[in-house]
Order: sequence, then structure tokens, then C-alpha cells
Amino acid sequence: MADLVLTGTRLTDTQRLDWLRLIRSENIGPRTFHNLVAHFGSAAAAIEAVPDLARRGGGRAPKLCSQGAAETEMAGLSRIGARLIALGEPDYPAALAAADGAPPLLTALGETACLERPTIAIVGARNASAAGRTFASRLARDLGDAGFTIASGLARGVDAAAHEASVLTGTIAVLAGGPDRIYPAENEPLLARIIRHGAAVTEMPLGWEPRARDFPRRNRIIAGLAQGVIVVEAAMRSGSLITARLANELGREVMVAPGSPLDPRCEGSNSLLRDGATLITSAHHVIEALAPSLHKDLPRQPPPALAEDSDPPPSLPSDSVLRSAILELLGPSPAQPDDIVRLSGAPARLVQLVLLELELAGRIERQVGGRVSLM
Repeated sequence: MADLVLTGTRLTDTQRLDWLRLIRSENIGPRTFHNLVAHFGSAAAAIEAVPDLARRGGGRAPKLCSQGAAETEMAGLSRIGARLIALGEPDYPAALAAADGAPPLLTALGETACLERPTIAIVGARNASAAGRTFASRLARDLGDAGFTIASGLARGVDAAAHEASVLTGTIAVLAGGPDRIYPAENEPLLARIIRHGAAVTEMPLGWEPRARDFPRRNRIIAGLAQGVIVVEAAMRSGSLITARLANELGREVMVAPGSPLDPRCEGSNSLLRDGATLITSAHHVIEALAPSLHKDLPRQPPPALAEDSDPPPSLPSDSVLRSAILELLGPSPAQPDDIVRLSGAPARLVQLVLLELELAGRIERQVGGRVSLM
């Protein structure tokens, strides 16, 4: 049966388990998940197809998450009071649902009602100055009082200051690891306070210890949750600049508190101002900057669904002509699938199928906007 996940509907327990199995399988990230479910109609059908797809793509079959492993994770989440929210369900954050590459499943702890309110992210230096932390606190408190949810990454410094100041009005902590693997550990008491009135969310599995490569994924969720991102003190090549770049790619407002040109902790944030970010010094400035977008619906990405009466996916031709033509068009520079369709002369659904094969075989990767490039 097709996974019909439209806004306002919910997965069945069986579908939720299938979604969890698929997204926890090797070589399958959010974009691959969406493409597989759109192509095959359901997560269950996609799971069945994955091994053969990977072999056709010239790689070994990726390790699939077993039903037992998925059931174990579901039971573990229930024990800690967490739950899985699927893209397309009514309590999935609307702004994040509109973002390219939105996680199919979010693990959530706490009071998820705060996920439904307009959200502003506040990020900045871990080693922030006293002035930077004070300003982040003031902004978070004033914006919380104005009805906004505050999102941040539970890091030391600016993140922690923003969370602390908005605990009572509602704040979202976006985790880089599993919901039971809090980093830094010193902020576990803060998280316990956050989830009494707000929420913690992550796309990572239960028991997952955060690694360096996981923080950009966390930063993308922070940017996706928010109508706008505020940067308070950020050094060059900092995680906060990554969040700002991701927010800009998603079409969100990037706002910056100016800092001293003598302080290296402000070098990156000041560079954002030079590049055109909005300068803010108060909550009023933030609300003013966001006013045009607050009452405008974000264009939602279509949820991973396929109508019951859709045509079955086409099978791959027995010869290798199509695959060779597509491989010839791919390279290290990202290309749009539409261009590959046009230049190869192949039907779009067949091109998507071959791209899925190559992706599951670990030979290509998806870039921002759905572009593809050879690994």
C-alpha cells in the first residue's frame, strides 16, 4: 500500500516502522528516502527494492535496518518519553517541512506544541564574551515574550544563553546525537528544563554519539526550523557561519549582531554583515525584518507519497546503454537531474531510477537543490 502522507494525516504504526527501517538503512539519507518512496510508493516497497537497485548501480547491497532493530529503537524511544514525528503529519514543524531535504522522521522530546509556533534561531560562539551572552539572553527573552519559539543547538556559550532565557516561553534544542546522547554533557540539566515547556529534536538514532560530521546536519535542522537565524559572535569557519549559509540557501532571513572588529570571535559574524546580512541590535529589529515573511506561507516540499492509482515504476532496460549515457553525463561538478534527462534523452522516471541505483551503490551524492555529482 502506498504511504499516503498528506498534511494533516498520520502514518499507521506499520508505516512508521517501515519509514524508520528505511531511513536507518545504510546509504539512505533524507533525499534518497524521499526519492525512493516517491518512486516505489511506500517505504516497504522501497526496502524490498534497495538490494537489487544497489547491485544494478555497481555496488554491494547496503545494510538494511532490520525490523527487529527498528522495533528495539521504537521501544527505547517510548521508554525515555520520545516519539517519532513523520514529515506530513500535523505536528511536524511547518517551516522545516518546507525545507529541501527535510528529515523524514524527527525524534522529539518534550512539549511539541512549541514546534507549531513561529520560530527564530539564535546561534553563536561557544566561547562567547559576557556581552555576547547577555545580548543573546536579552534577544531570546524579548522574542519569547513576543510569542516566538527560540531554536538553538544546546552548545555552550550563545546557544545555552538563548535557551536559558527562553525556557519558560518555549525553546527547541536541536541535538547532534541521539535523544539519549546529550552533548555537551554539562547541558543535560538545561535540557531537562527545556523539555518541560519546550522540546528537543534530532534526526539521529537512539544511542548515537555525535561526531564532528553530524553538527552540520544539526545546523541544517536549526536553519530549517526557523523563519530567521540570528548570529551573535561567530569566528571565521565556525559552525554558526554554516548555519547562516544553510539558512540563506533555504531562503530564510539571516540577521547579525555587530561585534567589535578587534575581537576574533566577531570576525565571522561581521563578515556576514559585509555580505549583506541584516544588522540587528534589538528584538524590535528582528520582528521588523521578519514582518514580510511571517504572514506568508512557505512553499512546502511535497511529502514522500505516491497516489494509490499511480503508474508502477518502470523497470530498467536489460542492456547498459541508459546507465552508460547517464554515467557519461555525471562528474564531480553537481548537475541537475533535469539536465541529465534532457541530454540523455531518457524518460525522467528511468533517469531517477538509475540515479537511485548509483546513489545506493555509493557512487553519487545529492547536493543542495537535488543536484547530483560523482563521489
